[in-house]
Amino acid sequence: MKKIVVLSGAGISAESGIPTFRASDGLWENHRIEDVATPEAWERNPTLVQNFYNERRKQALSVQPNAGHLALVKLEEKYDVTIITQNVDNLHEKAGSSTVIHLHGELSKSRSCVDETLIYDIEGWEIKAEERCEKGSPLRPHIVWFGEAVPMMDIAASVTQEADIFIVVGTSLNVYPAAGLIFAVQKGVPIYVVDPYSPEIQKRANITFIAEPATIGLTQLADQLMR
Repeated sequence: MKKIVVLSGAGISAESGIPTFRASDGLWENHRIEDVATPEAWERNPTLVQNFYNERRKQALSVQPNAGHLALVKLEEKYDVTIITQNVDNLHEKAGSSTVIHLHGELSKSRSCVDETLIYDIEGWEIKAEERCEKGSPLRPHIVWFGEAVPMMDIAASVTQEADIFIVVGTSLNVYPAAGLIFAVQKGVPIYVVDPYSPEIQKRANITFIAEPATIGLTQLADQLMR
């Protein structure tokens, strides 16, 4: 069975109603990134950061996967599919995808502030201020903030090297280290880039651009690959 590896970004979630991470004005839901998505922000104002992610979690629970997510699930009928996502929502899982690697963490989980291996599923949408891990530390969102290491990166790079087909969807390929995964694709492997804005990437052989949003482009691509 051939292996498809997918790198997904905010564009695919946007079509389900989740605002993209960074708007053109540099704000995320009217907040400066530096105020809600860095370790320093957490140290400075944990209540603001916790409330921000609680609201994002509530928002994510209210939306559903779109045709793009479902097209990737369809591919599992013929291929071994691994999705590497920059998104922190669980729309890929909700759609039914079997193997999802979250590079930037998961909104539906919390973790200890003193032991990053202590990770917990969140019931509902809220991490309450009084909640603690088993070591007595407050719980923080299980999100990789700016300035933090990306622990799943090595695994993602290893999986990418195994790809027989590589698909990029809904990402500008401007956020590193995730954007660097395209350079881990083995020479000769076909790459499909699904994005209405066709992100600029280093020219190489075997790249096909599909200048459509995920709902249209992935549906078309899945139909083609399933023949």
